[in-house]
Amino acid sequence: MERSSGILLPISSLPSPYGIGTLGKEARDFVDFLAKAKQRWWQILPVAPTSYGDSPYQSFSAYAGNPYFIDLEQLIEIGLLKKEEVEACDWGDDPTRVDYGKIYNSRFALLEKAAVIGWQRYGGEIEAFVNQNKSWLPDYALFMALKRANGMKAWTEWEESVRMRESAALDKAREELAEDIRLFSFIQFVFFRQWRALKAYAHEKNVGIIGDMPIYVAMDSADVWADPGSFQLDSRNVPTEVSGVPPDSFTADGQLWGNPLYNWEAMKADGYGWWIRRMAGASKLYDVIRIDHFRGFESYWAVPGDAKTAKDGRWVKGPGMDLLGVLKRWFPDLEFIAEDLGYLTPQVKQLLDDFGFPGMKVLEFAFDSREPSTYLPHPYPSNCVCYPGTHDNPPLARWRKDAAKEDIALAKKYLGLNRTEGFSRGVIRGGMSSVADLFVAQMQDYLEDTGRINTPGIPSGNWQWRLTEGKLTDELALEIAEMTTRYGRA
Repeated sequence: MERSSGILLPISSLPSPYGIGTLGKEARDFVDFLAKAKQRWWQILPVAPTSYGDSPYQSFSAYAGNPYFIDLEQLIEIGLLKKEEVEACDWGDDPTRVDYGKIYNSRFALLEKAAVIGWQRYGGEIEAFVNQNKSWLPDYALFMALKRANGMKAWTEWEESVRMRESAALDKAREELAEDIRLFSFIQFVFFRQWRALKAYAHEKNVGIIGDMPIYVAMDSADVWADPGSFQLDSRNVPTEVSGVPPDSFTADGQLWGNPLYNWEAMKADGYGWWIRRMAGASKLYDVIRIDHFRGFESYWAVPGDAKTAKDGRWVKGPGMDLLGVLKRWFPDLEFIAEDLGYLTPQVKQLLDDFGFPGMKVLEFAFDSREPSTYLPHPYPSNCVCYPGTHDNPPLARWRKDAAKEDIALAKKYLGLNRTEGFSRGVIRGGMSSVADLFVAQMQDYLEDTGRINTPGIPSGNWQWRLTEGKLTDELALEIAEMTTRYGRA
């Protein structure tokens, strides 16, 4: 990766008149801002449909696009919706926060209306799109139709014959739920049509898109329901062990994520086809893929499926380069970023070296006054990505308020921070001037906004922060461009 920089901003955080960011005008405006600021990259979070808790890391599909991100203005322009229909919906009254409940209640009713005209006008194109994506889309559309028919309950609570994918039961469901299957096929057709247009616009401006791939998929997903043999499930498709991380100084019980673990033996026997298909899907969306929880490929924490906490888990060896080598051979031109945060064993470090793609350095982790840190910039290798903080960390303005006084004092001393430059700008300078090939800051860092995207371990109030109109000024773009040029990243 060439020396460059970018900004992290989720699609959901873009401003828009309808409650959540979309793939429309405001997304193109942000691309224009990035280009004016001489940024090479726009880093986003997963764009898949969100489930309970609204987390983009717990999705109904590893392939599908989020219906919330479809730009309604474009549907109005091509005559699939009427403006008064869209404006009549309640999208919430706070432009700084996403109200997912109101969006859920309004969004699908509108998309159902659009689908009726859409199928009449684009039926042949939709059918061709479904056929081009037959490895995942028919199962996903059926899965979502069944969820609606079952009051959005998890598939593990469905009727036994459907839950276990008996052929006769699925044939009956396809017939009875044909209208909803057409709806969810239409939604994906529209999402990817709009996504391709936005990605092409970004490329015209020399802006690439860094996307995020969670290492695990959700239990309540079409991925697990449609292919249970690829996961560690028993004869009734109940997980035998699930994902998590062990106890540490922050969490006495560890973290029980609950995602089903992969059946690596079965995947290897298949030549890792599941992962090849998944990576091929991600490559259609992103120019660079950040692999979340990279260390799980070397070894992962396996927790009994009926456990209440992660304390009783165990370390199990992962596939390592056996899998990653396959992916490198299949996708030689695709660039990756390995999320390698936290304590790394020598084996994980070796895997990262063997994989050859950059790991991550977070400046907010660098200034722990209690012990030496490996995140301080002076020993960075060039083959890494430097962040002031990620979506799981507070923006710099909030970190300054919440962190220990000793840590902030160390940051000021190490980076030579001063009042004239400002705290956030000084930390950004420290990362921008480092030898890291790529530097990425959250949009809030430049705005000196304290709003967090996510607070790990807090079940509510996350993924809601939004950028408001008027914040992306020409003056700010020129300021960022000047610093980017100064440190050779333009």
